[in-house]
Amino acid sequence: MSEATPRLTQEEIRLEESKKRTVHWKRWGPYLSERQWGTVREDYSPHGDAWEYFSHDQSRSRAYRWGEDGIGGICDRHQQICFALALWNGKDPILKERLYGLTGNEGNHGEDVKEYYFYLDSTPTHSYMKFLYKYPQHPFPYAQLMEENRKRGKHDWEYELMDTGVFDDNRYFDVFIEYAKATHEDILIRITAHNRGPDFAELHVLPTIWFRNTWSWTPHAPRPTLNRDEDLGDAQVIHLDHEQYGSRWLLSEGTPELLFTENDTNMQRLYGVPNANPYVKDGINDFIVSGTKEAVNPEQVGTKAAVHYHPLIAPGQCVTYRLRLTNLPPTEGQLGEEFETIFPARQQDADEFFAKRLGTAQSKDAQNVQRQAFAGMLWSKQFYHFDVRTWLAGDPTEPPPPAGRENGRNADWKHLYNEDIISMPDKWEYPWFAAWDLAFHCVPLALVDPDFAKDQLRLLVREWYMHPNGQIPAYEWAFGDVNPPVHAWAAWRVYKIEKRIRGKADRVWLAKIFHKLLLNFTWWVNRKDADGRNIFQGGFLGLDNIGVFDRSAPLPTGGYIDQSDGTSWMGMYCLNMLAIALELARHDPAYGDVASKFFEHFVYISHAINHFGEGNHEASLWDEEDGFYYDMLHVPNGHSQQMKVRSMVGLIPLFAVETLEPEVVDALPGFKRRLLWFIENRPEFRRHVCSTSLPDGSVRRMLSIVDQEQLPRVMKYMLDEEEFLSTYGIRALSKYHQDHPYVLHLNGHEHRVDYEPAESKTGMFGGNSNWRGPIWFPVNFLLIESLQKFHHFFGDHLTVECPTGSGSQQTLWQVAAEISRRLNRIFLRDTAGHRPVNGGVAVFQNDPHWRDYLLFYEYFHGDNGAGLGASHQTGWTGLVTKLLEQSGE
Repeated sequence: MSEATPRLTQEEIRLEESKKRTVHWKRWGPYLSERQWGTVREDYSPHGDAWEYFSHDQSRSRAYRWGEDGIGGICDRHQQICFALALWNGKDPILKERLYGLTGNEGNHGEDVKEYYFYLDSTPTHSYMKFLYKYPQHPFPYAQLMEENRKRGKHDWEYELMDTGVFDDNRYFDVFIEYAKATHEDILIRITAHNRGPDFAELHVLPTIWFRNTWSWTPHAPRPTLNRDEDLGDAQVIHLDHEQYGSRWLLSEGTPELLFTENDTNMQRLYGVPNANPYVKDGINDFIVSGTKEAVNPEQVGTKAAVHYHPLIAPGQCVTYRLRLTNLPPTEGQLGEEFETIFPARQQDADEFFAKRLGTAQSKDAQNVQRQAFAGMLWSKQFYHFDVRTWLAGDPTEPPPPAGRENGRNADWKHLYNEDIISMPDKWEYPWFAAWDLAFHCVPLALVDPDFAKDQLRLLVREWYMHPNGQIPAYEWAFGDVNPPVHAWAAWRVYKIEKRIRGKADRVWLAKIFHKLLLNFTWWVNRKDADGRNIFQGGFLGLDNIGVFDRSAPLPTGGYIDQSDGTSWMGMYCLNMLAIALELARHDPAYGDVASKFFEHFVYISHAINHFGEGNHEASLWDEEDGFYYDMLHVPNGHSQQMKVRSMVGLIPLFAVETLEPEVVDALPGFKRRLLWFIENRPEFRRHVCSTSLPDGSVRRMLSIVDQEQLPRVMKYMLDEEEFLSTYGIRALSKYHQDHPYVLHLNGHEHRVDYEPAESKTGMFGGNSNWRGPIWFPVNFLLIESLQKFHHFFGDHLTVECPTGSGSQQTLWQVAAEISRRLNRIFLRDTAGHRPVNGGVAVFQNDPHWRDYLLFYEYFHGDNGAGLGASHQTGWTGLVTKLLEQSGE
C-alpha cells in the first residue's frame, strides 16, 4: 500500500495557485529598492559619474526615472503603487524616508550603508513578512559619518553608525513592520515602535503611499491620484485611483493626520527653477521637519500621501498602528477582530511551511539562522526597470542626453529591456542584478520556491536580456563584463532540487534553458579562447582584486593572461552542459550527440591546462614542482611566466569534476561508442577520464581537471591552516602571503599581492570587494560540492590529512562536512554565546535586543569570521541555509 500524499501546507497551496496563475499571490511583495539614487540607470551625466549625479541629498526632492526606494516597503510587481515607512525623531535635519550610506567615492572601503535593519521573516508568496529598523533618538549623524570616513584610509577600519555614540544608553527605537495577506489583494500592515531608551521620547511615524512617477517622461501619460476618502468610525481612509489597478484604499486606524503632495521633482530646491505645482516630492518632509504648512495640499489630493502619527513613548514601552491596503471598499471593522486573527494565522502558516521544507532537527539557534537567511533572500526581491535604448536616447520631455552618451557605458546593449522582479545581491549596496550572484541565489531559493528560482535563471537568457552574440549581462555598471559561467551549474542544481522536493522533474524548462546556454557557451569559446588553444583568458571573472592586475582592463605590461580560473570555469561549464545533455537524452536521443561534444571539449580543456609541453604557448598552468595551479602571464616581448600567487584561481580547477554513471552511459549506445573510441584512440587524454569497476561489473567513470595524483597535492595547501584553511572556511588567498607577499617586477614597476584577511587595501573595483584573504560563500560552496563528487567516485579509499599536519586522515566526504561546519560556525553562537559574524561589537554579541538579529555579509574575515563588505548580501551568503540543511552544526 502506497504512502498517502503529504498534506500541503497553506503556503504550499498558495505557491501552487501562483504557479497555475489562478491566484496572483506574488503580485505584491517587498519589491521596493532600498537605494535608487546613485545607480547607473538614474545617471544622465556626461561621464557616467553615477554616485555624484544623483545623490542621497537630492533623493528626497527629485523624482526617479526608473524605480522607487523606501524603508521596509512593498509594491506591486510593476511598481505602480508603493508603500513604505518614514520616521522622524524630532531632531533629524530630514525625514527618514530612505536608508543612508556612503557612495563608493565617500567610503574608505567603497560604498557602505550606515544603518541597522534586519529582515526577520518572509514566506515565498510574502503572505507574511517582518522587518526591523533601528532608529536613533539622537540626531542622525549624516555629516559625521561622511567626514570621519573621508579622513580614513584603506588601512583603517570603516567608521560605523555604532561608533558615533547615537545608540549609547539604548536611546533608539526598534520599529517593526509586519505584513500579512488576507487575500492576494488585501494586505494588513502592523507597525510597532519600541522605545529602548531610559526617557520618554517622541516619534513621528509616517506610513507613506505613493505612485511611481510614470507621467513625467512621456507626453500625455495619465497621472493617477490619491485623495482623502470618507472617514470610518475607527479609521481614516485614503483612496487610490490608478488606470491599471482601478480603486484601492489605505485604511489607517484612529484619527491620524493625512498629508498629501505630488511625487514630482522640486525644481526650485535643486535647480532654482520655479515649480509648476507647489506640491512636490519633499513636501511632506518640509511640512514635518520645517513646519512649512503650505508644502502639503490642503485639498488632500496628490500622488504621494502619508499618515501622520505622533506618539510620545514611555521608556521600555511601545505603540502599535494598524493599516490595511486593500481592493475591498472600506467598512468599519476591517482593522478590528479579523485583523488580529489574520496575523497569527499567517505566522503559523510560515512556521509550518519552513518546518516542512527545512526540518526541525537542528537547534533553535540554527533554525533562527536559516529562517533569517531565507527572510533576507525573499526580502531582496526587487522591481528592476531599465530600458537601455530609451536611457541612451533620453526622454522627449527631458533635456537631450550629453554628447558622446551613445558611445558610453552599456552603449552596445541597446536590446536590453528589464522590467521584472529580480533577486538582488543587496538592495542597498547592489540594487541591481548580477549574473553570477543570481545563479548562487537560486540554489537556496529552490528549497522554498523552485518556480521563482527557475524563472530567475531563465530570465537572464531570454532575448531581451542575453546579448544577440550570446553573452549574459553581468550587472548595470558594465553589462559587458565577464562573470564566471555558473548559469548551467545553477540550472542543473535547481532542476535536481525541485525533483527532490516535488518528486517531479521539469525537463521542458531544462531543455529551454539548455538551448539558450548553448549560445552562451559558443560566445565563451569564440570570445575568450580566440586562439583555439582551449586555454581561456576570461578577464574579470567576478573575483575583483584577487590578482596582480586588474583583469577587466588591458594589462599595464601589455600581452595577456592565461587564466587558471577562466579555463577551469569553462571545464566546469562543459561538465554541467554534459550532465544536462545526458539527462535530456534519456527522453530524446538527439541530445546524445551534444553530450559527446561537451565530453570531448572538456577533455581538450583538461589536457590543455595540465599539458607539460615546451614553448611559449605550451606551458602548463599546473606547476609540477609546487603541486598547484597558477595563472600564466604572456608579455609582448615573448616572455611568459607563471604568477605564483596561491589563491582561489589555483583551487577553482577542483570545481570541474563529474561522474558518469554506468546506467546513464549504457542507456545511450551512441554516446558510449564515441566515448570509448575517444579514450582508445586518444591515449594522451586518458588521464582525465578515470574509471572504476563496480561489483556488478559495470564501469563508473569520472571526468576531472585535477587527477588522482594531483588531488592530494592541491588539497595539502587547501587544508593547511597556515595557508587556505581558516577556522571559518577556505580563504580566497593563502595566508602564506602574509609573510611572503607575491611581488612581480616588470618594466620598472612593482606589482604585488599581500594577504589581506579583512577589508581591501586597494582601490581596485571601488575598494569594497576583497578576494585577497577573506572567506566567500559561493566558492566555498562549490569546493564542498566538488569534494562530495570526488568522494562519490573514490569512496572511503581516498583519504587526506585534515587539517594538514594534524595526522588525522579523513575521507573527502568528511572534509566537505568539516568545511561546511566551519562556514556555519560564522553565524552560530559559540560556547560563550558569541557569533563570529558580529566581530568585536559588544552590543551585537551581548544585548538581548541585538544578539539574535543577523546580518548576512558579502564576505568574512579570513582569521576571525567577522562579517565584511555589503551587510545584507544574503543572496549568495544565503547558501548557509543549504549547508545547515545538509551538514548540520
